[in-house]
Amino acid sequence: MLSYTGGLVLLAALLHASWNAMLHGNRDRFLSMTWMSIAIATVSSFVVLFTPWPAGAAWPYIVVSGLLHIVYNMTLVRAYRRSDLAQAYPIARGSSPLLVTLGAALFAHEAIGPLHALGVAMISGGIIAIALQGGRVSRAGALAALTTGATIALYTVIDGIGVRVSEGRSLTYTAWMFLFYWLMPLLFVAKRGLAALWRPVRAAPMAVGSSLAGGLVSIAAYGIVIWAMQSGAMGAVSALRETSVVFAVLIGRVFLREAVSAKRWLACVIVAAGAVCLGV
Repeated sequence: MLSYTGGLVLLAALLHASWNAMLHGNRDRFLSMTWMSIAIATVSSFVVLFTPWPAGAAWPYIVVSGLLHIVYNMTLVRAYRRSDLAQAYPIARGSSPLLVTLGAALFAHEAIGPLHALGVAMISGGIIAIALQGGRVSRAGALAALTTGATIALYTVIDGIGVRVSEGRSLTYTAWMFLFYWLMPLLFVAKRGLAALWRPVRAAPMAVGSSLAGGLVSIAAYGIVIWAMQSGAMGAVSALRETSVVFAVLIGRVFLREAVSAKRWLACVIVAAGAVCLGV
């Protein structure tokens, strides 16, 4: 992977961790995710007005990925209700590279070498350590986080294949896929009502503002990843992005005042090292 591309994916990793911290830091994560989605969908609606139509072959991938992203949003909210950032985030993000690597091998014929196999083993070991240490992650919490990781892997492989058949239109592909985020406010209103969506604009403008900012950070982060997967191996790009688990623990410790034990630090380092092995 070119150093320029690798640097951008590392930036995406930091952005991923940052918007997850913004989401986790808000008390009502469903509401926060909805406002993030509004920001993402609004930007995407603007972009599609000034970009070419997606290539015909890319449409099935856009639709399936867009719907999977909504599932991902809901599973992520559920995971953060059950465990703190330094637990849920490494499990969710750390499990996805090995699944992406396997999916890419099956569906895009990307080879898995010895170093990749070592990376898979290190990531798996790190995830188990994070999930089991101290008994502080419930079975339901670990399952929710792993479900999130599986969803991440699914949409990453789909987007990796989809952007490659998009005739070089990664921006167009990304924008049309993110248009599906308009479904999030519809789901929120259906469950809680329109007043519950708009009331925080006056009652808690800072929380809404941070959610909108998180949405902008999110679309930039994943846009970089989709762009990188045009030419880089999906497993490698995904793995390099998942070094964000280290950023997440740092953010959780410094800004959210979450306790981080020495064992959790070590486990996250193992996950990150495994991701680096996959990214080589």
